[in-house]
Amino acid sequence: MDQAPLVAVTGGTGFLGQHAVAAFLAQGWRVRMLVRDGRRVPAAGAETVPGDLFDAAALRRLVEGAQAVVHLAGLTKARRATDFMAVNRDGSARLAQAVAAAAPEARCVILSSLAAREPGLSPYAASKRAGEEAAIAGLGPAGRWVVLRPTVIYGPGDREGLVLRQLAGSALVPAPRAPEPRITMVHARDVADALATLCVSGPLGEVFEVTDARYEGHGWRELLARIAGALGNRPRFVGVPDVAMLAAGAAADALARVTGRGGIFGLGKAREILHRDWSSSPARQLPGLVWSPRITFEEGLQDTLAWWASLGRGAARG
Repeated sequence: MDQAPLVAVTGGTGFLGQHAVAAFLAQGWRVRMLVRDGRRVPAAGAETVPGDLFDAAALRRLVEGAQAVVHLAGLTKARRATDFMAVNRDGSARLAQAVAAAAPEARCVILSSLAAREPGLSPYAASKRAGEEAAIAGLGPAGRWVVLRPTVIYGPGDREGLVLRQLAGSALVPAPRAPEPRITMVHARDVADALATLCVSGPLGEVFEVTDARYEGHGWRELLARIAGALGNRPRFVGVPDVAMLAAGAAADALARVTGRGGIFGLGKAREILHRDWSSSPARQLPGLVWSPRITFEEGLQDTLAWWASLGRGAARG
């Protein structure tokens, strides 16, 4: 009989999920993944449960017998606030109910977002905060849960981050006017390591932020200049008033309503970008004896750029 511990994972086929599943398998876990129909399973050896966050029966099958549950699935772009809530809040509630019923002793790691710190900024941010609250309510305030709020996650596999690469490769780069937003970053492998660690040990019943060791973050121009420098580009930055970026977000939302196809950028995302303080602090992070980030932005940027380049000229075009 296989005595290896079992971890149940939602969102295992996504960008971060692939790094997390690889980390679990490397550490000797058996992995059971919730997989929507037609999704390719990148991890050989992982068990799959067909279904999604709307399927209570599938969620119960997913977590039954698990020693740990890791909830990574979520919606990052949608045309309506109700769509965000249906997945990020209600899906978290269903998973928590399944854990409480079928795996009450499991350690449950809920991946949220630093955006949840400011739920009034956007429908996405509001849904992530609501998802935290729904999961905690379902698991109980004294339950075996921990919530992680990562900042901007990047690394190999990050397709949404290509927009930063494209901006940095341009001759003219728009930048919010002073005071510039502060943006923290964290590499996907570091987040995966935190998830794997918390499935075994560490504090429970708390909410932690997850960034790299540069807790104060990067200014917008500094961040883009560092990416541009790694590309051998020296762009000119053009100051953009907040009202112009907000108008661009509103226009993107209007276009999405007409076409029926929503992108990640809209009014809510513009508000998130313009928020001036996405910094963190050691006090908000996991205790250093439990986990600490190992990958610097300089190191992480190089392997991310290499992965972006591997996608071909179309993806890397500035």
